[in-house]
Amino acid sequence: MVRKLALFCLVVIAFVLSPFAVFAEEGGEAHYPLKLPEKQSWSFSGPFGTYDLQQLQRGLKVYKEICSTCHSLKYVSFRDLKALGYSDEQIKAFAKTYDIQDGPNSEGEMFVRKGLPTDYFPSPFPNVEAAKFANNGANPSDLSLMAKARSVSLPFPAFIADIFTNYNEAGPDYITALLTGYSDAPEGTEVAENNWYNPYFNSGNALAMPPPLSDGMVAYNDGTEETTENYARDVSAFLMWTADPHMETRKKTGFRVILFLIVFAGLTYAVKRRIWNELD
Repeated sequence: MVRKLALFCLVVIAFVLSPFAVFAEEGGEAHYPLKLPEKQSWSFSGPFGTYDLQQLQRGLKVYKEICSTCHSLKYVSFRDLKALGYSDEQIKAFAKTYDIQDGPNSEGEMFVRKGLPTDYFPSPFPNVEAAKFANNGANPSDLSLMAKARSVSLPFPAFIADIFTNYNEAGPDYITALLTGYSDAPEGTEVAENNWYNPYFNSGNALAMPPPLSDGMVAYNDGTEETTENYARDVSAFLMWTADPHMETRKKTGFRVILFLIVFAGLTYAVKRRIWNELD
């Protein structure tokens, strides 16, 4: 009986630890990412976290001026930007800076028009093949859900603590680390042609995207220091919003539900005590 129980415990431990074996080396073969992203401090962390609208606006500016040359936001419409504090007139003006392909018209031909608030962020490329041709064979990912789709879980037992602290910001942590993590490859490390070494990349030791950010690339209007680190954090926060725009509402609703359940449980217990006291 004791041997069976010990064997069962070993199986459970192996099952729990198996997803995190990627951070070790087996047979001399490296697994990715080579470095774990560091946890960042985000305004939207925790059960009562909220988005910093100024940071989101800066992140939108970084996306438009830098990221949008390669990456799309096909699930985000211009009118969604109202949640970032923009007025209807500002959104209309912003949408007009984009050219949108529409049609067919009455003659059966496609045409290009200025963007409307109801339009979605367009792709910078007409099709996948054009995107690959312009990027050395790599198709730039859509960024709409990137902050939820890309994340790196910490090894056991750190992920247990994340469950109890309601930590859901591994995606922005990963994006920030990736954007700021470019470096020279260590001696003896092979990097494919037209690739750039980045130890935080979760699919290899290098990626086809060159370092997109550098100090002074984007002008901020609120006095925030124009550094690579700030650009990376701001656009990561913005991409967290595009992936989870209803986060604040969800957290508020969840808190109210939990509060209601606590009160309801107390009332139920009080009624139960009263009923059984009368029966006694």
